[in-house]
Amino acid sequence: MSEAAVRLSDVKEKLACGQWPSPLSAAELAAGSVSLHYYYALLDGDWCYFTTPDPITGRVMLHRSWIGPQRVPTGEPELDLYPEHSILTKLYEYGGGAFAVAGGYLVFVDQQTQDLWVDRVGVPGARKVLRKGGRHRYGSLSINLAQGVVLAVCETMPIIGESELTIISVPLAGGEATLVASGADFYANPVMRDDGLVAWCEWDHPNMPWDSTRICIAGPDHPYRVRSTPGYASVFPAWMGDDLVFLSDTTGYWNFHRVSVDAEANARIDYPYDFCGPIWNVNQPPYTVIDADHIGCWWLVDGMPRLGVAEFSTAHLDEIPTSAELAFAGSVMAGAGRYSAATLGFTDRPEQYVLIDWEAGTISTCYEAGEPPLPPGYVSTPAQLAFQGAAGEAYAWYFPPTNAQYEPLDGELPPVLVLTHGGPTAFSDCSLRPSIQFWTTRGIAVLDVNYSGSTGYGRAYRDRLQGQWGVLDVSDCVDAVRALIDKGLADPQRVFIKGGSAGGYTTLRALTSSDVFAGGISLYGVSDLEALTCDTHKFESRYLDGLVAPYPERRDVYLERSPIYHLDQLNCPMLVFQGGADKIVPPDQATTLVEAVRAKGLQAELVIFPDEGHGFRTAASNETVLVKSLEFINSTGQ
Repeated sequence: MSEAAVRLSDVKEKLACGQWPSPLSAAELAAGSVSLHYYYALLDGDWCYFTTPDPITGRVMLHRSWIGPQRVPTGEPELDLYPEHSILTKLYEYGGGAFAVAGGYLVFVDQQTQDLWVDRVGVPGARKVLRKGGRHRYGSLSINLAQGVVLAVCETMPIIGESELTIISVPLAGGEATLVASGADFYANPVMRDDGLVAWCEWDHPNMPWDSTRICIAGPDHPYRVRSTPGYASVFPAWMGDDLVFLSDTTGYWNFHRVSVDAEANARIDYPYDFCGPIWNVNQPPYTVIDADHIGCWWLVDGMPRLGVAEFSTAHLDEIPTSAELAFAGSVMAGAGRYSAATLGFTDRPEQYVLIDWEAGTISTCYEAGEPPLPPGYVSTPAQLAFQGAAGEAYAWYFPPTNAQYEPLDGELPPVLVLTHGGPTAFSDCSLRPSIQFWTTRGIAVLDVNYSGSTGYGRAYRDRLQGQWGVLDVSDCVDAVRALIDKGLADPQRVFIKGGSAGGYTTLRALTSSDVFAGGISLYGVSDLEALTCDTHKFESRYLDGLVAPYPERRDVYLERSPIYHLDQLNCPMLVFQGGADKIVPPDQATTLVEAVRAKGLQAELVIFPDEGHGFRTAASNETVLVKSLEFINSTGQ
């Protein structure tokens, strides 16, 4: 409540939009806002283990919560089990699967050294290094107690050239690693059956893991064998007894498939819903095998998640109701039969780690990401906006200005901040995000666009962006704004656009190819497609082959769609934030862009955080982004 005391009144005061005093300050948001979107929880015995980021330092902490034999979370969680470590892997730069736990064994990756550690929780002196980091990065971890090993994807960084990927098996007791798989460009999610048979996901350049992948098996008495359909994105394998289950988009959506290892028998749960998202973080599968016929999972219906049990024998979905409107369902991680942990988000409360009893259909909270950030009357409730884009119907979330004490001046339409998510194959949900409420409580509407290419709406929607990045994503954002203006919900003179990474590219491209925006805010955005494809990490080094065109054969397309070469069409100011240690979008892209904009005589401010990478982790950096962005919007388009 640092900006203004909350006054209780039945009559709202009229005040210019953007100037409303808000109970949510930039400092409080940056220091206290914790998102669980990219983190996860796992069950082991009577405990639920989970990670959270420290909003001040960015360090990733590991905690545990007692659930007991009755599987009911009780008492306060044990926080920060390893204060000398940050639990984070740099695998593929985006990380994922940085810890695993089973039978009292806990393995994790230390962020600074990238060493792979093992511990027997509660056993003094049991913690030790299993594998040194150095040039190696480990992630996508999973433990098999029957064989006494931890499986890991290992990325060996080169002195020159591309990194090399393998799957290794490391004894939990220590000792030499065994090579499980090599030769593919990329690997994810290795899982071992109790007899030693291993399944995993692999793919090769120029594909991304949502384009074309293979589900493979190998092990004792089983040579390497592909168990999925060529040309489709088959992901997240798991063992269901002796059978293999995974998600594949052969139906047009990521649906469940079950196959026999030794025969061609298979089963499928076929619905027009996605049961997973794209592999950016190589965490464990986002579902749990309950028994030989049932899977605990989430799925998306018109952008809204559902939680429930899928049954193979009947291909039936049995939804579990939630006490509040579910807006985000993250990793529903493998647990113990009828129980598993999950990450859930809601439209009106902070995200939670929960314990799910699939048999009883009950959900218990293990950990909530802080207190509700806003008092009643200040939370903006989202509505889905469906609008006609160039390639068909597209979608966005509209968050109206909301403040218990203030309303617009008579006849005033609110300014709008358009958000462009990253990926670009990401998906924006409508969960309660203080980063959005920061704007809406001040009288600024937010339009969060799931443009063509976003996941969550099936493969055809995702594939719309093939060869069309910088075209359809931009036109969808423009068409979403026009739809909002037609509904009388936006001031046409005060529409701004903001995005990070791939969303930063869409932002910059929109500013240099349209005239609907009064200004733009880019966070580690791409301004030069050619420079990106020639100077980025292995995981995304061929990504633009599909999104744009093969390079260098179609270099002309790269130049045509690079904002840096079209500043002659720019007619508004911009604000650019960049991490000095960014390995994905190098800082020189931001400096070159801003220098060129200034040379044209337009306002352009560049803020570089020297120690930040691709995404800002510290409270100080995030507070600066909020403060400067608010100043930028309130001083522009007046």
